[in-house]
Amino acid sequence: MNLDLEGRHALVCGGSQGIGQAAAVELALLGADVTLLARSTGPLEAALAALPKARPGQVHATLAADMADHATLRAAVDALVATRPVHVLVNNTGGPPGGPAHAASPADYLAAFNQHLLGAQTLLQGVLPGMKAAGWGRIINVVSTSVKEPIRNLGVSNTIRGATASWAKTLAGELGASGITVNNVLPGYTQTQRLEQIVADRVRASGKPAAEVEQAMLASVPAGRFARPAEVAAAIAFLASPAAAYVNGINLPVDGGRTQSL
Repeated sequence: MNLDLEGRHALVCGGSQGIGQAAAVELALLGADVTLLARSTGPLEAALAALPKARPGQVHATLAADMADHATLRAAVDALVATRPVHVLVNNTGGPPGGPAHAASPADYLAAFNQHLLGAQTLLQGVLPGMKAAGWGRIINVVSTSVKEPIRNLGVSNTIRGATASWAKTLAGELGASGITVNNVLPGYTQTQRLEQIVADRVRASGKPAAEVEQAMLASVPAGRFARPAEVAAAIAFLASPAAAYVNGINLPVDGGRTQSL
């Protein structure tokens, strides 16, 4: 199985922590040059220092930008691709705050739409010319199992994640003939800051101890545990590899069997 990404350049959003950082490590181990994108310079530099180099001459870098600031984001990506094209784009950003859908304001929905879908569209348009010129590209969106089954008390997130998944499926049909695949990875409960946020929200809403909340969540997971970021990253790395060239337009849950739908 060909997993070799030597000569490929990956741009990983949210690359300073959690699933994004774990994905960057896996892509680097497969030989890709990796650029980490996040808002804060300090965490980016720390994550950059931890990236492995699997081959001589491998070059990693950082890009500090805010996914919601589209003009600045596009300028930063244009400057990046002017030096070397991006062949792998991993769209990965933190989820919106929790709460019921009916209580969210229009501004809540707009903020999430701007950060997730329009941020991803901005990046896509920046990297797409290089992918088309190479006849090779991988766009991988880290979304949520909520695109299959809405998650309780995550009304805005459920809505925006669904829009992102549909955007990706549409792109898969548009770009496949150019050698570019577009796929979604749907993490289940994963040991990240996002999981800590969800647990804290449920603690506040229920008044129950965190341990009890976590046990209730795990009761729905056949694997009986939370995922490690590296386990989600392994799926991302496979979809980025040459071996996945004929995998296009899918939603891939990495959730220990929690999602009840097919």
